[in-house]
Amino acid sequence: MTPSTKPETFLLTSMLLCTLLGLGYPLSCEVCIRNGAKCTGVMKTCAQDEDSCISVMTETNNKGSVDVTSYKGCAKSSECDPEFLSITVAPENYMGSDTRCCQTDGCNHKPLPAIVRNHTENGLRCPSCITAFSETCTSTQEAVCVGEETHCVAVSGLAQPGIRFAARGCGTEAACHSKPGTLVPSGSRLLTIKKTSCRPSPQASGKAE
Repeated sequence: MTPSTKPETFLLTSMLLCTLLGLGYPLSCEVCIRNGAKCTGVMKTCAQDEDSCISVMTETNNKGSVDVTSYKGCAKSSECDPEFLSITVAPENYMGSDTRCCQTDGCNHKPLPAIVRNHTENGLRCPSCITAFSETCTSTQEAVCVGEETHCVAVSGLAQPGIRFAARGCGTEAACHSKPGTLVPSGSRLLTIKKTSCRPSPQASGKAE
């Protein structure tokens, strides 16, 4: 039997081909989470709605114990917040995170540059607290802001496998714009920021606390 060459058959075939091409192929990204600045893992096929490869490096200080964690994986573009953010709760309790996103297969293979955090006090202060198993915390002290931290920030979210957390302190302007779903690796866990509220530090505008 000879294939049909009718115009309507050709048009239908062309439309089907264009539709399939428009759907595209699933993205593949390197996936890993490691303590330290280097993270290498296996390639993984992302879910259909995950259109970006993400790389995140985080430096945390918990009561004087400084740790660096690296994470790579698949993500939705809505979860990508490609800026350096910093939050300080106390001199020995802070977090700095650098995120990069890209949209081609395996594009997150290269390591992120080392985090360089400015520890110089800038004269600003914010109410501070941190707690687990709750989405809110009550401030009992003040955090001394450093570097580009010019805002008072409150964040809450989830620490895998589902433990709630909340924190308040000094933050960079980038921390104020953290999107719901922003991923922050910390040790062997991957924190997910669910809610962020922010205001300029009162001292920054010359007003009393």
